[in-house]
Amino acid sequence: MDKSLAEFAKAHGVKYFLINFTDLSGVQRSKLVPAAAIDEMQSAGAGFAGFAAYLDMTPAYPDMFGVPDAASVVQLPWRPEVAWVASDLMIEGAPVAQAPRVVLKNLLARAEAAGYRLKPGSRPNTCCSRPMARPCPTPMTPPPSPATTSRP
Repeated sequence: MDKSLAEFAKAHGVKYFLINFTDLSGVQRSKLVPAAAIDEMQSAGAGFAGFAAYLDMTPAYPDMFGVPDAASVVQLPWRPEVAWVASDLMIEGAPVAQAPRVVLKNLLARAEAAGYRLKPGSRPNTCCSRPMARPCPTPMTPPPSPATTSRP
């Protein structure tokens, strides 16, 4: 445990933590935990039913626990009494192999072992969700200038 989330809560006025994981559909799943209970969650994890989240599990699987990664904690600017923290999913003390965060960590380790260093980035896309009266201008085709537009 590198960093104490309880100390983070005291220092930043955090009352609640959102212990978070991502399912196989990319949906964020969270459990809201009072700061008074974060020490226990940081060592044992917050309980989740794996079959209730899209992680390719059935009700026969044991409960999984999201162990918060204190290095990922972020205080929410729009709700400063709440902090978000990513978690590593565990079942019976072992990582959940299909959890996206575990998959990414394993891929990063394999890439590093092969002499590569991944540099992740994002590429935002925009799309129209309903038909428009006139098409959206794209960076390759600027909108017509007022001087060239005909008036009705």
